[in-house]
Amino acid sequence: MSYDVSRRYFFFGSLLAGAIPTGGFGSIPSLFAAGYRSPNEKLNIASIGAGGKASSDIDGCKNENIVALCDVDDKRAEGKYKQFPNLPKFKDFRKMLDAKGNDIDACIVTIPDFMHATAAIAAMERGKHVYVQKPLVHTVHEARLMLETAQKYKVATQMGNQGYSNEGTRQAAEIVWSGQLGNVTEVHAWTDRPWWPQGLTTIPAPNDPAATLDWNLWQGPTDKKPYTTGGEGYPNQYGNFYQPFNWRGFFDYGCGAIGDMACHILGAPNLALKLGAPTSVECVMKEGVSSFMYPKKSIVRFDFPARGNMPALKLFWHDGLKESPKIDGVPAGELLGDLPSVPRPPRNAGDPPRPPAPKTGYVGGVFNWDNFQAVLPPEVKRPDPNGSLFIGDKGMMTTGTYGEETRLIPAVEKMKDYKFPDPLLTRSPGHYQDWIRSCKGGDPSCSNFNVAVPFVEWMLLGVISLRVEGKLEWDAAKGVFSNNPAANKFLKPPFKIG
Repeated sequence: MSYDVSRRYFFFGSLLAGAIPTGGFGSIPSLFAAGYRSPNEKLNIASIGAGGKASSDIDGCKNENIVALCDVDDKRAEGKYKQFPNLPKFKDFRKMLDAKGNDIDACIVTIPDFMHATAAIAAMERGKHVYVQKPLVHTVHEARLMLETAQKYKVATQMGNQGYSNEGTRQAAEIVWSGQLGNVTEVHAWTDRPWWPQGLTTIPAPNDPAATLDWNLWQGPTDKKPYTTGGEGYPNQYGNFYQPFNWRGFFDYGCGAIGDMACHILGAPNLALKLGAPTSVECVMKEGVSSFMYPKKSIVRFDFPARGNMPALKLFWHDGLKESPKIDGVPAGELLGDLPSVPRPPRNAGDPPRPPAPKTGYVGGVFNWDNFQAVLPPEVKRPDPNGSLFIGDKGMMTTGTYGEETRLIPAVEKMKDYKFPDPLLTRSPGHYQDWIRSCKGGDPSCSNFNVAVPFVEWMLLGVISLRVEGKLEWDAAKGVFSNNPAANKFLKPPFKIG
């Protein structure tokens, strides 16, 4: 396999300069992490987390060797434990790494946000490659520490934001770089999350956890809280008051809707617009405020400076929506969530064969005029409101949660005979395969920590803005808010990592 840096990673001309970090989609050290392995040799992968999202992450690596599983909740992990009855199983990831470390090449880390850095750093310090679910970490300090650790131990890394591997995300970037939108000065991104409770103002009375759950291990190094199922109304469709899913809404454990969805939805804007560090962030609207949870609904504004030949940008994040936002100048019904692509009519006997779909390895649909239906019949269900909008001085573009259905708007006017720009970015073999390939010494994964950490860092500033009133001026070089020292306490976890 060749390790030369090709046109896939370095682009020509001032427009494309800086679109990708100077090490391409990954760091050069990661190419040689922990010794080269043949692409035909299987990795030995352990998973820290076995239930919920961890289950599908394990499935994504099913062609490799799964060698050990760890979960603090036997009930939550029950399905995967039955699937792999003969594997060693642990509740404490530290014991797993100590006991089985010689048998492990790489680790999946899919547990609540506040424990990501603690578990991933423990694995990296032992020379293990890591796949860490979004939003990667809970605080800015942890993000920077994760990158430092990955570089020190020369391990291959990937954040679990699948959209960065998608065709539509790359199409969005190539449209912007082609100049078709002109100068993009405004972006909106939106989601219907949170689905789980947020904005609660009281904590129910404590009671004992189920025997299958080690509540002390679940809380890790945080200040210990009494367990509660939540009382009346619990379990809801996402479980009990804190877990297995509702932790996302709590300051101490999760990152709210931004942590759950921004790593996906803002992937295309981050790549296409070369978003580095913002100069400021401010929550400009919130509803349902709580002293221990994120609000029920919010709008956060990020301001980015000019970047190369790209102008200054204002970016708005909207969450808690029931429908796509109404944005001045955008024709009604054009945003994803309003005007979806729907399946083509059934084929009739004797119809000529359709050309096969291209094999791309991405997740999520690519816009195709033949599949597009401008006027939806009433019986067609519209998709949930999740997507983004780019506003330039020459045009507008919308794309979906994972970069799917990227298209110019108005779609009927712009897309009937549209030809997407020629590819400039490398195409992914699939998000998990991207990471597995890099673990074996191949091309760096598309969302490795060199790429993911700067992206996550600015999103986490938005999480902090939900807890602090007023505009926060960000000094990226110093890693502090320059105008609000009190807000800086939220940049680090209240416990020591490692």
